Amino acid sequence: MSDDTIPVTPDLPDSPVNTTGTDHITIWGSNAEDTIEFYRDLLGMPLVLRQPNLDDPSQTHLFFDTGDGRILTFFVGDRPSARGQRGGVGAVHHLCFSVDPDDYEDTMQALEDAGHHYNVFDRGIFHSIYTRDNNGLVIELSTDKYDIPDDRRGDVLAKAQQLREEDGAEYAKDEHLRGAIEELGLELVEHDLPDASTGVGGLE
Repeated sequence: MSDDTIPVTPDLPDSPVNTTGTDHITIWGSNAEDTIEFYRDLLGMPLVLRQPNLDDPSQTHLFFDTGDGRILTFFVGDRPSARGQRGGVGAVHHLCFSVDPDDYEDTMQALEDAGHHYNVFDRGIFHSIYTRDNNGLVIELSTDKYDIPDDRRGDVLAKAQQLREEDGAEYAKDEHLRGAIEELGLELVEHDLPDASTGVGGLE
């Protein structure tokens, strides 16, 4: 079966397990000071729990609230922060966190003030800021172009995919997202976001 024949749908698959959401993601970190400086002091994620790594008590386990109750955690020790990340199968390509559309330009200014290089892209169905954390891990900060209720997000994206395929487009664009929202009978509320490069690209 080729990738193109696998259906895209918000319906639950006929599988033995159905997850109910993302509880947490854990990253191998460097040290507590640099990690807290980036995730708490710059991105504003509260540090909600700190305890030993229960698999290796010589390390510390830091828990950050990403803003919606989903947790990002780090195993940290006395390691220096690194510059780059290794790629390859099984590696983390990037982490993406949501920011409020009203705070989007302030987010770019905060990154600049903190000395973090970033790129901005209009990804068709959302806007994204790309930067790197203290270890060189790519961090995406995305914001919605339109109001999309959380409980309808899967429906909207699946409908945008359908419209993209019907249009023969390479990727889902603004018109597909708008069309999906309208076809599903949702209110079309557009956010005022800055102009940005469109389509493909990433952090330089």
